Amino acid sequence: MTDRISKERRSRNMGAVRGKDTGPEIAVRRALRSLGVGYRLHVRGLPGRPDIVMAGRRTVIEVRGCFWHRHPGCRFAYSPRSRIEFWQSKCVGR
Repeated sequence: MTDRISKERRSRNMGAVRGKDTGPEIAVRRALRSLGVGYRLHVRGLPGRPDIVMAGRRTVIEVRGCFWHRHPGCRFAYSPRSRIEFWQSKCVGR
């Protein structure tokens, strides 16, 4: 199945998706800060530019949402109705 909306519209939609400073990411950062844990954000020298890096602890945190994690019974863990094969291949095993 092809995409149901134009390429230009899809580009605008995807451009509006934030990759940094999302609500869940900020909540994790606040919790870490309240515990007195120091961290750096989006370190370019690491693969994938992890959301939160605690170098002294040799730990990284990637904050991902329900769409990618596919929590059982979660209403946000849906599969898009366009480009079905593409999304199924990305979400194998989830």
